[in-house]
Amino acid sequence: MSDNLELSHQKKRAFQPHQLSAPRDFSMPSVLLNSELPLVLEIGAGKGKHALSFAQQNPDKHLIAIERTRNKFEAFAKLAGQQNSSNLTPIHADAIAWIVHAIAPRSIDSIYILYPNPEQHNPNQQWLNMPFFEFLLSRLQEGGEIVLATNIEAYMDNAEQQVCEVWCLPNIRSQIASSSQRTHFEVKYLARQETCWQLNIKKPASYQTRFDD
Repeated sequence: MSDNLELSHQKKRAFQPHQLSAPRDFSMPSVLLNSELPLVLEIGAGKGKHALSFAQQNPDKHLIAIERTRNKFEAFAKLAGQQNSSNLTPIHADAIAWIVHAIAPRSIDSIYILYPNPEQHNPNQQWLNMPFFEFLLSRLQEGGEIVLATNIEAYMDNAEQQVCEVWCLPNIRSQIASSSQRTHFEVKYLARQETCWQLNIKKPASYQTRFDD
């Protein structure tokens, strides 16, 4: 573990995965037990616009898309059933608890977090501010990537600072093209001519966490 990472951990309390119960009616998707395709994770899939499109455009990958809100998930699940993509698994659950109980270390190729709740009144709940982010990194393969998108400049500024100063990860910040239509939020924000940002975060081969085993 690098000295910088050890110092950052001293400033942030450790995540406690053993304190989280499994989600209600939890069952392990068969794709996690026997998948021949690289696994991709989407956190906060909403009504599934990105997930459905991703599955069609990437037949060589299997996307597990998690949504907590029931009405959004039901809309997503209905569309997923109609599309019937064999490489898409919709999950209705709290993402943190589900990931803790379902995802093995170093098993995920990439992770999408597109337009998360900005938590402007509770910054500790922003993804890169949470101790859970270290656990999430442990589930990413070496060389894997996290893609974060937001229209809130302050959220992106903080995420960029955290990924550099706390998590010590290489990253690229970019402005999202006005023609992009990955999610319903993205379509709405760009139609209003708002600026949307993306942060691509890479996990180097040498990167270690406290949850690698």
